[in-house]
Amino acid sequence: MLSQGILGRIAAAALLGLAGLPAQAADQALIDAAKKEGKVTWYTTLIVNQVVLPLKAAFEKKYPGVTLEYSRNDEGPTAIRLLNEAKAGGVQADVFDGLTVNVPLKREGLLAKIEIPNASDYPDEMKDKDGTWHALLLFVFAPGYNTSMVAKADVPKTYKDLLDPKWKGKMAWNPNSSAGALGFVGNILLSMGETDGMAYLRELAKQQIVNVEASSRAILDQVIAGEYPLGLMMFNNHTVISARKGAPSDWVVMEPVPVAFDSLGILKNAPHPAAARLLVEFLLSDEGQSVLKDADYLPASRRVPAMKAGMRPEDGGFKATYMRPDVVDPLMPTWAKVVKDLFR
Repeated sequence: MLSQGILGRIAAAALLGLAGLPAQAADQALIDAAKKEGKVTWYTTLIVNQVVLPLKAAFEKKYPGVTLEYSRNDEGPTAIRLLNEAKAGGVQADVFDGLTVNVPLKREGLLAKIEIPNASDYPDEMKDKDGTWHALLLFVFAPGYNTSMVAKADVPKTYKDLLDPKWKGKMAWNPNSSAGALGFVGNILLSMGETDGMAYLRELAKQQIVNVEASSRAILDQVIAGEYPLGLMMFNNHTVISARKGAPSDWVVMEPVPVAFDSLGILKNAPHPAAARLLVEFLLSDEGQSVLKDADYLPASRRVPAMKAGMRPEDGGFKATYMRPDVVDPLMPTWAKVVKDLFR
């Protein structure tokens, strides 16, 4: 958890940094309507001190008179809460985010369409074809390694390289997470196809990957501590954050790179519809995306640079498998069975 001093510096840097970006003013009629509503409620899965509070500060500074209220929870509880509130006829949230929260909500017809002035700043892969959700930030997954244990020349650079016997028993991942074995298996099957993908995964299973029941961040910390030389499905921005603090940490592009995203949605019966649209426009504007960058997240907008060049498919020039929520959600049970059969 970040200290209040660090939090303040993040918020200040974000606000000061906006001066160099083109203005993206919302329609005045929308602003006036949002001010009449007075507030907007956001159900979020993001880390409060790291990014939600800086976003709140920047939004309320830009639009005084519109208060941003938030409630933070993990993906599963957020989906259940939203569905239960809708069934009870008492929708409390206006805006929500998550990896796949939008899928069951869309299925139940609970989402409004999202339209933003700068839609062209985002590729089609990051939007719902029906306009009901939109990527907010990216999660780029890659092998993370301990630079004190693995020389750069020896780092595996392809999926085939992971089959080298020298990596047997020396790789780690979370067996139950999309930021782990589930996402890795999904990327292989989506990119290689079922026949070739399963053949590859059977060979990979012989490598005895270490299953660690911990977050991707915690596994990277163990890699940095020297418990394993290599962690699979690490968030590449986490490796950069650690390296900047002096840790022996780096990541490697292994194509196609699995890329997921936290996506935004607006509830169809949102109690504050104008403020909801104003918040979404802000979060997807240069201003909002810059706050994400300053909080060490990867902005989804291609107009706002990442914390370090080359970390996203468009600025890094690498091939990616976009793990879209509408693709991931129905296939997750299949991927989980593959993990159970081969890697547990």
